[in-house]
Amino acid sequence: MQKWICQKCSVIYDPVMGDIDSGISPGTPFEAIPEDWQCPICGAQKKTFIPYGEVIAA
Repeated sequence: MQKWICQKCSVIYDPVMGDIDSGISPGTPFEAIPEDWQCPICGAQKKTFIPYGEVIAA
């Protein structure tokens, strides 16, 4: 499963781990996370995340 990274704080969402503190169960793909989900570290919106490994433009 694809990992995703927050462009604001660089936290990585790993679908294998989920985000238990936010109610996202392990095994949940990023696409299945509700649109109102926020980065657990900086509070950025879901749309701030990009696929991990994708080049971040300066």
